[in-house]
Amino acid sequence: MPLSQSQKERAVVMEASLRGTMVGVGADSRRLAILAGFAVVAITTVQFVAARFSLKGDLTAADIVSLRFAGAALVFLPLLLKTGTAKLKALGWRRAGLMALLTGLPYPLIINQGLSMAPAAHAAALSPAVIVFFSFLFSRIVFKDKISRARLAGIAMIIAGLMLFVVQQGVGGGETVRGDLLFAGSGIMFAAYAVLVRRWSVDAATATIAVVLLSCLPLPLLHVLAPSGLATASIGEVGTQFVIQGFLAGALSSVLYTYAVRQLGPQPASLFMPCIPVTTTAAGMVVLGEVPTVLQIVAIAIITSGMIFPILKRS
Repeated sequence: MPLSQSQKERAVVMEASLRGTMVGVGADSRRLAILAGFAVVAITTVQFVAARFSLKGDLTAADIVSLRFAGAALVFLPLLLKTGTAKLKALGWRRAGLMALLTGLPYPLIINQGLSMAPAAHAAALSPAVIVFFSFLFSRIVFKDKISRARLAGIAMIIAGLMLFVVQQGVGGGETVRGDLLFAGSGIMFAAYAVLVRRWSVDAATATIAVVLLSCLPLPLLHVLAPSGLATASIGEVGTQFVIQGFLAGALSSVLYTYAVRQLGPQPASLFMPCIPVTTTAAGMVVLGEVPTVLQIVAIAIITSGMIFPILKRS
């Protein structure tokens, strides 16, 4: 039966109202995703600075790692009990074990050992830059991904920034160089992990849960073999690191970044990552009193530009 004129008018009004509501929801989701992205930057900055602060005191790299995975396990274990182990079984022990070797227990242990030798700003600049460079290199080798001129320009800028760090630290002390090498090594590990996740089509939640739970298994052995300062550190310091490294960096950060990617897309979401060297350098100056040299500031600026330039060219 055909609609009357009044019914057609009401249908048009209802459709317009529905569209307006959907646009409003989309705008709200976008704003929340942007806030989530900035929250990831803030959490990562606090993670680096807090770890560096405690590593200069009583806690050791092994302590920070233990607090990270113990806190993350408390978050993800109830989720695993609720969702079941079907996806983990489908992933397989071999693949899960390899991912845990790359971004599980050894990964933050290497970063925190580096933070005991080098400033937090170095970790925030070098690790993401190496991740970007080797992600491009590994993807080119494994997936034959094409490379744009903008991406090549960005990679060249990152290499130039890294070389400035090498020149600067060649003049300085050897301990900082060793810390920087550890940051670079952690970046290579994460890049390899990302390529494997893409090659095996593993969803983020399954990969994260597998890495966290497998990393908890050798924690008792880690404290037998590695030095620990948990007995001498204050309860407040241990509790603070448990929240920052475990709940925030180990669990919440990955959830927030995944939300940002789903709402904004991978390219716009990745725009937040180049903010980390800048915010960490500023926080390190205020909290730790680590003032970078002019050459280091220039290197950080070049590395940040190299990470963000290809994304801006595609926007």
